[in-house]
Amino acid sequence: MLIKKAQDLKYSDVTPKTVYLNRRKFLAEAAVAGSALIAGRSLWNLISPSQSVSANTKLNVAGKSPFSTTEKQNSYNEVSNYNNFYEFGSDKTDPARNSGNFRTTPWSVSVEGEVEKPRTFSMDEIQKLAPLEERIYRHRCVERWSIVVPWIGFSFSALINVVKPTPKAKFVAFETLYDKKQMPWAQGTGIDFPYLEGLRMDEAMHPLTMLTVGMYGETLPSQDGAPVRLTVPWKYGFKSIKSLVKIRFVKGQPQTAWNNAAANEYGFYSNVNPKHDHPRWSQAKERRLGEFLMRPTLMFNGYGDQVASLYNGMDLDRNF
Repeated sequence: MLIKKAQDLKYSDVTPKTVYLNRRKFLAEAAVAGSALIAGRSLWNLISPSQSVSANTKLNVAGKSPFSTTEKQNSYNEVSNYNNFYEFGSDKTDPARNSGNFRTTPWSVSVEGEVEKPRTFSMDEIQKLAPLEERIYRHRCVERWSIVVPWIGFSFSALINVVKPTPKAKFVAFETLYDKKQMPWAQGTGIDFPYLEGLRMDEAMHPLTMLTVGMYGETLPSQDGAPVRLTVPWKYGFKSIKSLVKIRFVKGQPQTAWNNAAANEYGFYSNVNPKHDHPRWSQAKERRLGEFLMRPTLMFNGYGDQVASLYNGMDLDRNF
């Protein structure tokens, strides 16, 4: 029998976790968790998420990035059991419950638009664009909860440098996979699919903007955006688009899913800003997942020293 070492494995060699997990056991456990957490969006769900998710495949990580925060990390089970992924349902516990059979192999990401070298990347090619590193990032959700996650990946600029955008490229548009057969729960969630997001070119080039292929030293679970996602820590969580399949470099500001759904609530920039309230609640405080007491929200989620210069001269209340 041929046994491959971890460093010899390609992404396409990895058996999806959904194949070898006992699906019936997973559903049974999820049903128990669902009945215990019937409040769904309640505070109890926030401070005590389910514990039903197993580990994925280990990744070879070069080291910890200097961009990492020293704040206490949330646990794997907290992060993988309480999140937003509307393709699998609108409740925070839906993605873990509904994404167990999500197929993430084979997978490719096409890069198009205003670039000199348009191409399609396989997951193996994506993972070879730059050494994988661990980045422990704070994240702030627009619904006033926050997490600290050790992501695995590298700066998105590594991909940008390969495809070489032309001077006409001023923005980057992102698109996620939408498969009605695999994602029937998306219907009726209040937004249009496929899910769309976008960044200004200087935001996309910023070293904090991360192309992410794992977390906690392992490949991403389905509910957290497998097999590849974007991570933008100074913006509200919905800007960090999951399960990427298309990237386009464009001249004008691209459409985004939540801005299309409710422009008065979800602006294009969506920078974390405690002084700009959501129309239906204050953004001045947040609750860290797993904690009871709230804490003050930090401007740019605490990354102001690194990113504030991107917005010099801009009215951040108007350009929210």
